[in-house]
Amino acid sequence: MGIKSFQGARRAQGVEESVQLKVSDYMSTSIISFKPEQTVQEVIETLIKQKISGGPVVNDDNELVGIISEGDCLKQLSESRYYNMPISQNKVEARMNKEVEIIDGNMNVFDAANKFLESKRRRFPIIEDGKLVGLISQKDILKAAIELKGQNWK
Repeated sequence: MGIKSFQGARRAQGVEESVQLKVSDYMSTSIISFKPEQTVQEVIETLIKQKISGGPVVNDDNELVGIISEGDCLKQLSESRYYNMPISQNKVEARMNKEVEIIDGNMNVFDAANKFLESKRRRFPIIEDGKLVGLISQKDILKAAIELKGQNWK
């Protein structure tokens, strides 16, 4: 009985196949975004209707000013109930996270996967020339990994 190798097919020496998967190749460019002056209730309705868990907040020049998530909206609901205040009075700018981490569109998707794991975030905005151009989510990273099935991870 021979020895089985689980290293995969052998490549010719000196030849290494490298697949470069950039964040910009997998990011979403059709983005549902919010404005700071919108109400949290409008955000909640959009999140439910569009089946998303959050989105970027941009100003009139499409510059990223924050990000709002289901969790931010839940905090608002909880406080509204506690203080008996209508949810329709609160604006996105009061609830959004203003300290937003971004990533470079040229970053390798597997480096981005590590950033997701380290930060516990569900999405990262991609900015070019100060403008929001895309979003990358954990699901987008998984799609990239599926495309690589059977190939090296380098």
